[in-house]
Amino acid sequence: MAYTDLRDFVRALEKQGELKRIPFEVSPELEITEFADRSVKSGGPALLFEKPAGSSVPVLINAFASMRRMEIALEVSSVDEVAARISEFLEMRMPEGLIGKLKMLPKLGEIGAFFPKIVSGGPCKDVIRRADFSLDEFPILKCWPQDGGRYITLPMVFSKNPDTGKRNCGCYRLQVYDGQTTGMHWQTHKQGAEHYRRLRAAGTTKRMEVAVAIGADPATMYSAILPLPPDLDEMMIAGFLRSKPVEMVKCETVDIEVPAQAEIVLEGYVELGELRREGPFGDHTGFYSLDDDYPVFHITCITHRKNPIYATTIVGPPPMEDFYMGKAIERIILPLMRLQLPEVRDICMPAEGIFHNMIFIAIRKSYPGHARKVMHAIWGLGQAMFSKVIVVVDEDVNVQNVSEVAWKALNNIDPERDIQFVMGPVDSLDHASRLANYGSKMGVDATKKWPEEGFTRPWPDVIRMPQEVSRRVDEMWRRAGLK
Repeated sequence: MAYTDLRDFVRALEKQGELKRIPFEVSPELEITEFADRSVKSGGPALLFEKPAGSSVPVLINAFASMRRMEIALEVSSVDEVAARISEFLEMRMPEGLIGKLKMLPKLGEIGAFFPKIVSGGPCKDVIRRADFSLDEFPILKCWPQDGGRYITLPMVFSKNPDTGKRNCGCYRLQVYDGQTTGMHWQTHKQGAEHYRRLRAAGTTKRMEVAVAIGADPATMYSAILPLPPDLDEMMIAGFLRSKPVEMVKCETVDIEVPAQAEIVLEGYVELGELRREGPFGDHTGFYSLDDDYPVFHITCITHRKNPIYATTIVGPPPMEDFYMGKAIERIILPLMRLQLPEVRDICMPAEGIFHNMIFIAIRKSYPGHARKVMHAIWGLGQAMFSKVIVVVDEDVNVQNVSEVAWKALNNIDPERDIQFVMGPVDSLDHASRLANYGSKMGVDATKKWPEEGFTRPWPDVIRMPQEVSRRVDEMWRRAGLK
């Protein structure tokens, strides 16, 4: 059964020994970060701080910070099950004959569970505050010493495409300026920023309505970070992940719907053209992202559940909680990538690459230059365009084994011949690029080279022991008492 809300998820984590309650006072300024950082790097549990200093609202952090917790969040025994479901739907065809069509009805009925359901009310409206509210009542973290302030780090930010009216939900950090205003960190490549630009270009209004939900069932929270195509409703994808519609309720002061089971909802607007300095922020690169000017979010109303839970995360030197969230994305998007690139056998984004800095791709090579074709295709594929370094290897390389990739790649390349440089858009957080949002990227063809690619020398075989020898020695190994 799908989790109803965040509390269901907390109970599931606790039942499976994946959550630790902290019953004493801990400060949201740096101390909770230090707790969470130590826990994730030592393989520790999710943490529920029951008495954060200065607030009566408990803090949940590291709820997604392991592959086991990602499996609990998505209610699967392996994240690959989600990829298998996606593949099944992508390959679904209407069969011939009445019996075949009848057998398809349950699967077609399941599709109906994807679409959000509008409801008249929900727990997120237990308390409605149009006045006398302040963000200071919530235990919002100051994560790292040089941060520009306190940051809401795990929000679901809702806006609408001004041309189509379609909903977008993204996870954009919010720097708290005071009790009623925050920054809105819409990086230039994100959909929220695109909605802002289109509305400003239209010149028909001075305000852009926005709603921010904090804390919900895990699939809904997770959907906000998925790298989906524009105008594909994240709440529909959440319905797919949880096999149950997400209940949505209209806000009190803006024409936007939010998850009815959310813990906290911030309603408000962005004044078009109003910018304010945001940052620095200790980011997922492991470095502080620089301060810059971003839109300002003005809060007009706060609604929340009775006794809400504040869900948050921290980013910083890897691996952090976001690595495990990204690893699940890697597995989930593989079937979608293979729709356009069927030669791709597997992909890996190692923790040290912090998502956009490095991606390993194993392909079934079929023709000369195939690896370079894949590189360029990846650079043209949604948010994969930010991939700073792409390493392409043959299908017999296990890209999940970073050591094996390094060994094979470093042995297989002639640097001048096999490295490709291109210019293009780069991640806004890339502090090394020559310009903000624009710089160079590198592709490495680490596949076995063919004569048709100008390689005329013999290509050596990898050293391997015959399987029959390995099997014979297995028993001898045990008899010798070796481990």
